[in-house]
Amino acid sequence: MRKHWLLVVFLTLGLVLRILATIAYRPAIIYTDSVQYLNNMGKLSPDQLNPIGYDFVLGPLVWAGGLTLVVIVQHLAGLLLGVAIYALARRLTVYRWLSAFAAAPILLDAYQVQIEQNIMAETTFDVLLVAILWLLLAKGAPGWRKAALVGVLVGAAFTVRAIGLVLLIAVVLYLIVVGNAWRKRRLDVVRRTAAAVAGFAVVFAAYAGYFRAETGRWGFTGAENQILYGRTATVANCETLPLNEGTRLFCPKEPLGQRLGVDKYAHNHYGDPNWPGPLPPGTTKRQLATEFAHLVIRHQPVDVTWAALKDFAKGFAPTRTNSPNDVPLERWQFQLEYPNLKDPNTTKAAVKWGGSEPQVAHGPAVILRAYQLHGGYTSGTLLALCVLLALAAVVRARELRSAALFPAAAGVILLLGSAAFEFSWRYQLPGLVFFPLAGAIGLRALLGKDQARPAMADYPDAVDAEAVKAFGHKEFAPVVVVIAAYNEAGGIGPVLANMPRTCAGLPVDVLVVVDGATDNTAEIAREHGAAVCVAPSNRGQGAALRLGYHLAARGGARYVVTTDADGQYDNDELETLLEPILLDRADFVTGSRRLGAEDADSRLRWVGVRVFAVLASVLTRKKLTDTSFGFRAMRAGLATAVTLREPQYQSSELLLGALALGARVVELPMTMRRRGDGSSKKGPGVVYGANYGRVMTTTWLREYVLRRGRRTPAQASWRTRSDRAARTSG
Repeated sequence: MRKHWLLVVFLTLGLVLRILATIAYRPAIIYTDSVQYLNNMGKLSPDQLNPIGYDFVLGPLVWAGGLTLVVIVQHLAGLLLGVAIYALARRLTVYRWLSAFAAAPILLDAYQVQIEQNIMAETTFDVLLVAILWLLLAKGAPGWRKAALVGVLVGAAFTVRAIGLVLLIAVVLYLIVVGNAWRKRRLDVVRRTAAAVAGFAVVFAAYAGYFRAETGRWGFTGAENQILYGRTATVANCETLPLNEGTRLFCPKEPLGQRLGVDKYAHNHYGDPNWPGPLPPGTTKRQLATEFAHLVIRHQPVDVTWAALKDFAKGFAPTRTNSPNDVPLERWQFQLEYPNLKDPNTTKAAVKWGGSEPQVAHGPAVILRAYQLHGGYTSGTLLALCVLLALAAVVRARELRSAALFPAAAGVILLLGSAAFEFSWRYQLPGLVFFPLAGAIGLRALLGKDQARPAMADYPDAVDAEAVKAFGHKEFAPVVVVIAAYNEAGGIGPVLANMPRTCAGLPVDVLVVVDGATDNTAEIAREHGAAVCVAPSNRGQGAALRLGYHLAARGGARYVVTTDADGQYDNDELETLLEPILLDRADFVTGSRRLGAEDADSRLRWVGVRVFAVLASVLTRKKLTDTSFGFRAMRAGLATAVTLREPQYQSSELLLGALALGARVVELPMTMRRRGDGSSKKGPGVVYGANYGRVMTTTWLREYVLRRGRRTPAQASWRTRSDRAARTSG
């Protein structure tokens, strides 16, 4: 579980939110659509406002435990959806922290939690969406059998929410492009695409056949006419349309520019049995509304399209806003009083299927509402960024292009299809399933594979123990310079040759920890008089330095200095570096290129040094200017007391760990030159920065939050007379 700690944190917070929701609104939140679902559980009439797929889930749960059981199951499903998204991202080699953030919206978004507390179909719909994602993305390009199953699931999604049928477009697009099979194995593309379409067609045909058997006409929902009418009524220019006696009755009375919203025309007007008044003989409301809508679409395609695109864009707003004439946003917000009580059917449904009248627990409701209204949701701008990352990966990355494309395309097509009929924040919720995952896959594709290695066990682990056994025991001078080296044969010689033999009157020894090198680094180090410990396998600089700290302390060293094997630091500054400790003004001293001088070879690294210095200063409340300078000095007891888990990105872990133990930290102006030999092993700059930031934040959480005030005897034993932290600038 330690590896997945960030997901566990998000899961825990998500669980708390869902427990509060279950307590706050009992037996569940019931709206008009909820009553329609509940009334249709036994009849399963397909010509209602909503498809009947959700009723197949709702009926057994209500029978088994009432409405409270329904929302509990939906909340548990919401948590499992977060786990499933995280697991899928990890299977696609997305970094752990990024996978956790891909799952965070579905776990923590207050609007998602609120819809799960509703008797509504959205949670069931989300389960089907995630199942489709897993089938398509988890194990490479799908064969025709898996594609057929995906088609069946798209059909099932359609029976839960009719807009689910547009997902077939994204599925077909993915099946064509995945694996570049359309270039070389076109028969495979045809076979699996046909299988997906056939799987969907089986479900669709069965549903349409059931609809005809029950109603005597072809169709799949009772809402298609009124929703389409509502959309076209908002933009219809009746002065230019060729309307007849019947269709003219459907032209809104409000002039263009003052029209009501889609919801008003589709439900309030069309849903009124007395509207629009007497119809011409031989016509029906359904027939005339459909004819009117088709006239508007045929004569005003640009107006209808533009209206839909404007509604689609609303979903990417930075905040949750309520535009005029849209479905009220408050409908999907936690309220301090039970919602929709003006409708007597709400109370009747709660009593009949929930066993009690609707009620609100004020305390939990206040917490949930405050959370929701003060940032407890996923910004639409962030979702748009996720889409852009996915598209960038499709264009520029070499791997995971199809995996990034599908969730992005599916989300866009689904939300665009919804916006074509009506905008509601409820209809934006599937974006929480698709877009964060698409962005995470896209970012991983752009950055490359994670170079981070698993966290180390407590010292000594198996590699440490083998290295220590081979090294034996050596008595060291009071000052030991520890150098971690991996294939540094070309540069370590000059570094050792220029190392001072004494410092402030104290003898200096050098300990080179060879980290599983495959060249003759160890032989060159011995030729220059250094003590050499060879780790049998390559683990990373952090692991090698930790081993060196313990060997130096065991050998009697009082002070430990670290430097690199590539000649980037000036050995002549050793006495300056060590002086604050020798004068008992500090316990830990680090150089700073920002206070001193730097021959920077990367603009990105220049920026990173400053960004992480600010982050560290905020986290530790200590002014810091350089967290990754490799030329450092510290008391040997402190070096071995700090908890060190990171085999690679270790400098910030050491610095923050020392500060957390109360060490007096001093920064001094120092020089950093370009690398003298070889190339950096830190990986691409952005990947390195992401991992460096991860280590810094997780170290802060571990040392400053989870371990505050709880230290082992070994961690407390190094302390000096003062626990003050200091800083100098030279």
